[in-house]
Amino acid sequence: MPTEQSSTQHFDVVIIGSGAAGLTTALQLPNHLSIAIICKQALKSGATPWAQGGVAAVLDEKDSVESHCSDTMAAGAHLNNAKMVKSIIEDSTESIHWLIEQGVPFTREDKEQITNDKEGFHLTKEGGHSFRRIIHAADATGAAITSTLIDRVLERKNISVFENRIAVDLITSPDNHGQSACVGLYVLNLDKDQVEAFQAGSTVLATGGASKVYLYTSNPDGASGDGIAMAWRAGCRVANMEFNQFHPTCLYHPHAKSFLISEALRGEGAHLKLPNGERFMHKFDERKELAPRDIVARAIDHEMKRLGCDHVTLDISHKPADFIKSHFPTIYERCLKFNIDITTEGIPVVPAAHYTCGGVVIDHKGRTDVRNLYAIGEVAHSGLHGANRLASNSLLECIVLGRAAAKNIEKHHQEASGYPKLNIPAWDDSLVTDSDEDVIISHNWDELRRFMWDYVGIVRTTKRLERAKHRVDLLMREIHDYYSNYKIGRDLIELRNLVLVADLIIRSALQRKESRGLHFTLDHPEILATAKDTLLTPPPKQPTWR
Repeated sequence: MPTEQSSTQHFDVVIIGSGAAGLTTALQLPNHLSIAIICKQALKSGATPWAQGGVAAVLDEKDSVESHCSDTMAAGAHLNNAKMVKSIIEDSTESIHWLIEQGVPFTREDKEQITNDKEGFHLTKEGGHSFRRIIHAADATGAAITSTLIDRVLERKNISVFENRIAVDLITSPDNHGQSACVGLYVLNLDKDQVEAFQAGSTVLATGGASKVYLYTSNPDGASGDGIAMAWRAGCRVANMEFNQFHPTCLYHPHAKSFLISEALRGEGAHLKLPNGERFMHKFDERKELAPRDIVARAIDHEMKRLGCDHVTLDISHKPADFIKSHFPTIYERCLKFNIDITTEGIPVVPAAHYTCGGVVIDHKGRTDVRNLYAIGEVAHSGLHGANRLASNSLLECIVLGRAAAKNIEKHHQEASGYPKLNIPAWDDSLVTDSDEDVIISHNWDELRRFMWDYVGIVRTTKRLERAKHRVDLLMREIHDYYSNYKIGRDLIELRNLVLVADLIIRSALQRKESRGLHFTLDHPEILATAKDTLLTPPPKQPTWR
C-alpha cells in the first residue's frame, strides 16, 4: 500500500528490460529526453544474448518481402495480422542497416563465395524459410547485438541504467479525458531491499516472455512474464496466450542449464535421429528437419513418448569439422565442456519452452490499451507471429517496433509529459512482516511449473487443461494471501506474475476448440476454417493513484 511521503525519481521515458527491444527503443529516442532503463539483473542479462541464430530480413537479391510474408503467415497458421506482418518485414532491410550502423559484427561471406548477396554478409536458412535470409554473427547473434547496443547506450549521457531492480507494478492515473494512463511504476531495489517509485511520461515494457512458467525452458531465469502480468493488472488486454513455442532442440545434459542448440544447425544440414541412429522427421513432414518448430517439437515429443527415451540426437558430424567449428563455435565449445564433440557425434536434445507468441495487445506503434504505456518484443502481441513464430523473426520484431515506438513517444512527448511532477505515494510495508516460510514459495514455484509442463505442454487435452485450471486457481488464492501479508522479494514477485500468466495461458487454451500452430489438442485435432485470435479482457481497472 502507498503512504503519503514520496521520493519519486522522474524521467521522460522509463524502459523496463535491457534486451534488443528495450535497448533499441532507448537508442532511437532523442538526446533531449531523460531515459531510465530498469534491469532485473545486470544490463547485459536480458534474453537477447541467448539468441544464437540471427535476424530474418530481406537481404538477398532473390528474396522478396512477399516471400518473407508468405513464410511468416504459413508458419503462423494464418492467424497472423497480415498488415502487421507486411509492415514489419517491409522495414526489415532498413532495420538491419541500422544495426550495422551501430557496429553489430555480422558474419561476412568469404570473398570468393559472394554470389547473390550484394552486401557480402553470410546468410543462413532456417526452418520454414524459403530463402537464405538469416543474417547472423556466427552462432552468437544475440550476444553480438546486445554488447553492441549496450556500448552505444553507455555513450548516451541522457540514459540512466538501474541494475538489480525488478518491476513490481505499474502506476495508473486518469488523464485529462478520464482514461487510464500509465504514469510510472514501483520497482524493488534488490540491493537495498526496498521499493522505489519512478514517474515517467511514457513507460515501455520490454520484459520478454514467460517461458519460466514451464519446467523445461531454453530461457534465462528472468523470463517470468512480469510485463504481461503487470499490463493485465493495469487494464491491458492480452491475446493468443495459448501459443507457447517449444524449441525442438535444447541440450539434454544434467549440468547444461537451458542451453539452446540453434535451429541454424538444421538449416545447415543437421539430422535428427533416434537413439539407434535412425532418422525420423520424414515420417512427419516432407520438409524433414526444416519443418516449422511446432511440427519438429511434436515429432520429437511423439518419438520420445513412443520409445520411452529421454532424448533424441541432432547430428551434424557428417559435415567437415572445420565448417562446424567456424559456423558454430559457441555450440561446439559449450558441448565440448560436457564431453560432447559435435564434429564426431550427435548432440542429445529435448524440446523446451522457448518463446511466448501471445502477449499484451499492441498496435503498429507498440501502444497498449493504457495511454502512455508501450510493449515491445516478446512481451507483446503484435500479430506478427500468429499461431507459431517463424524462426529469427523475433529479433526483427524487437528492432522494428522498438524504432516505431520511439518515434511515437518522441512525437507525443509533450502530451505524455503534460502531467506535473507527481508526489506519488511511497511504498508502504509497515503492515507486513518478513516471511520465515520461504519453502512455501519454492514449493508453489515448483508445483506450478510441473503441472504446466504435464498438463499444458506440447500436446494437450481438455481434461488436462481443466485440471491445470483447478490447480492454478488454488495457487492464485494462496499466493495472493501471501503477497498481502509478507514483505515482497524477487521470488514472490516472479511467482505472483507467473501464476497469473499461467492462468491466462490455460484460459486461452480452453477457449481454442481446434489444433492450430503451437496449440495441439487431442480433443480437437482439426483446424477451423476461420482463424480467430483469443482475446482476454481484464476486469475494470481502478487507478492505482489519483
